[in-house]
Amino acid sequence: MKLQDSVIAITGGGQGLGRAMAEYLAAKGARLALIDLIPEKLEEAATACKKAGGDAKTYVCNVAKEEDVEKTFAAIAGDFGQLNGLINNAGILRDGLLLKEKDGEITKRMELSQWQAVIDVNLTGVFLCGREAATQMIKNDSKGVIINIASISRAGNMGQSNYSAAKAGVSALVPVWAKELARYGIRCMGIAPGFIGTEMTESMRPEVLEKLVSVIPLKRMGTPEEIASAAAFIFENDYLSGRIIEVDGAMRI
Repeated sequence: MKLQDSVIAITGGGQGLGRAMAEYLAAKGARLALIDLIPEKLEEAATACKKAGGDAKTYVCNVAKEEDVEKTFAAIAGDFGQLNGLINNAGILRDGLLLKEKDGEITKRMELSQWQAVIDVNLTGVFLCGREAATQMIKNDSKGVIINIASISRAGNMGQSNYSAAKAGVSALVPVWAKELARYGIRCMGIAPGFIGTEMTESMRPEVLEKLVSVIPLKRMGTPEEIASAAAFIFENDYLSGRIIEVDGAMRI
């Protein structure tokens, strides 16, 4: 798929990895549909995309709500006249151990609300956005690409029952959709980032960050631009489908 003039929707596109991917693709001439919950962040990202060389429109949407997602993707198709790609990037963290014990007593457990919030956004949101993107691609006879942003935590990471389960589910959807949607000319791929330098990691204490980096074989964190370049590679290679690309500096959990 040529990125020039392609219409690509990115959830969580107002900040972090989503914004980095949007700017990278805009520089290659893509037109971006940026989806997020914070209008101010969306506008900043759209301005950055236009400055990078691409067009961009913004859509405030809660990806965990079916009605919001349906309306948003219908609006994207109406505004741009087509939809060629989706990056399912939106996600949240509500980390915590399954339970804590002290002196034989259970002192804390992961709350159902912690579990459900992450599953709703990180897994159900991916399902809803993937379904609606595929619907619009088929309706408009547009061959397309869906990229699910997974994580190396999909293999299981301590303190992340909810996040690991969601990312494992996101990863499992990749081959399912690749097989189901191939007949319509729609490919599906996944990217599983390792530890990436973002606003969140920049706020960590130096000693914590140093310990984190020490377990990465390449001895550094990845950059958002390295995830963005992986996404561009997927879009541009028409024989890639049904696989997860791990971008993690040889890190394995």
